Amino acid sequence: MTRGKTLPTVGSFEVIETGKNMNERHRNEQGLGWIITSFFVVGDLAGGGIVALPAAIVQTNFWPGLIMNILMALSMTYTAHMLGLSWTILQRRWPEYREHCRKPYPEMGGRAMGNTVKHIVSVCIDITQFGIAVVYLILSAKNISDFIDAFFKIEISFCYVILIVGICLLPVTFLKSPQDFWWAIMLAMITTTLALILVMIGAVMDYSTCAPEIAFNDKVVPANYFLALGTILFSYGGHAAFPTILHDMRKPYHFTRSSVLAFAIVFLLYTPVCILAYLTYGNSLRESILNSVQNTALQQGANFLITLHCILTLTIVFNPLNQEAEEVFNVPHHFCWQRVLVRTGMMMTVVFVAESLPSFGPLLGLVGSSTLTLSSLIFPCLFYLYLTVGDQIAEEKGKKTPDEIPSFVEVLVRSPRRRLIICSLIVIFGLIGGIVATYTSIKELATTRFTEPCYIKPFLSSTGSKPIEGYLNCCGAWQNITRQGDISDCNPYMDFYSEK
Repeated sequence: MTRGKTLPTVGSFEVIETGKNMNERHRNEQGLGWIITSFFVVGDLAGGGIVALPAAIVQTNFWPGLIMNILMALSMTYTAHMLGLSWTILQRRWPEYREHCRKPYPEMGGRAMGNTVKHIVSVCIDITQFGIAVVYLILSAKNISDFIDAFFKIEISFCYVILIVGICLLPVTFLKSPQDFWWAIMLAMITTTLALILVMIGAVMDYSTCAPEIAFNDKVVPANYFLALGTILFSYGGHAAFPTILHDMRKPYHFTRSSVLAFAIVFLLYTPVCILAYLTYGNSLRESILNSVQNTALQQGANFLITLHCILTLTIVFNPLNQEAEEVFNVPHHFCWQRVLVRTGMMMTVVFVAESLPSFGPLLGLVGSSTLTLSSLIFPCLFYLYLTVGDQIAEEKGKKTPDEIPSFVEVLVRSPRRRLIICSLIVIFGLIGGIVATYTSIKELATTRFTEPCYIKPFLSSTGSKPIEGYLNCCGAWQNITRQGDISDCNPYMDFYSEK
């Protein structure tokens, strides 16, 4: 998953000039076809969110979660479609966007709604990148800790593994950003797909053992629904990277085709795993589906693939973060001590936040319900409405690049009713759902799912801190059923969904 990152371009394109008429569209001499683009979008979307998505379905008592999953896939496809149309407007009206554009999403916001919004979008994407880096660092450390426990029977807190992963990744971040990272995005798609296949095989094998002892949630806990919403938003929200992918297409106006195919693939990857996990494990599922797979080889195979995906994502996501920091501190573009200092500081900051909030699930939901909601649901709707109305006004006035931004009233009056209604519903849902889900995630981090910071644990008594969790969550109503027969490896019973 590469959502929120500034992705490198595939290469330099020879530009074919197009007319300025509203019906004419820009295309490049070379670039990505729409089918290949759809695979890049899948690689951008699929990733760490899938390990928590089955628990989100359990949190919502299945049918509501399944409906939320469908609605989110449709909404995200529609907003991706609007981003594609918005970018074609930018390339037609402002020729400079046909060449290399380092920050296409903020530029889109600036042309649509002004420089203030441009800076807001830029900050939003930076926060998203930082949040994803923290989430994936925690998930990588947790998976590595589980791997060591499963095969070597050595219990090591992932708090220490966070430090080790951070130290190992630091030298890689000193390198200048590679020109071509598309192989990493494709590899991310492949690793996630293989991991999902292994999880499904494991769930099928576990069904005969776990399903007869299964238990489901009886209570309706409102907080669970908003926590699930944050997870679903994280799993489908990769839109911050879409303008960069758009820029590298041969025919950017075909991005709608890519979006429909990509989100259909992602939906078909996610949904069977969620349904099968629900029917097999019920509410014994916790924040990661991986720990519920009873076959150690399959579990750790999927674990390895997801960890590989996370490490790849971390190596990519740190580059734009570091470049932003270097711009702030005016660091030279060549390798120097200032670069080492700034990039070390960035890694230390990410590690510190990960050590301070070592709770993967709620933190993932917090990122999904806050900045990812803005970049994936709200911004695309607003930008498209403003750009299309601005395009109409420019055409009427005979200006190709007017300085004025359409007013809110003009957008309401001039936008087609159906488009305005759909966008309004998405924006209202994004605002209300995002705000409540963000509040719920923060409350969950601070109360129910509170985990003491790693740097405080050594000073707590053994009775005052939580025990190290193992690699296996056993199934059944009391979480004490396993195909392995030996329940000594099972994690202690946990009321994960606040049912008691």
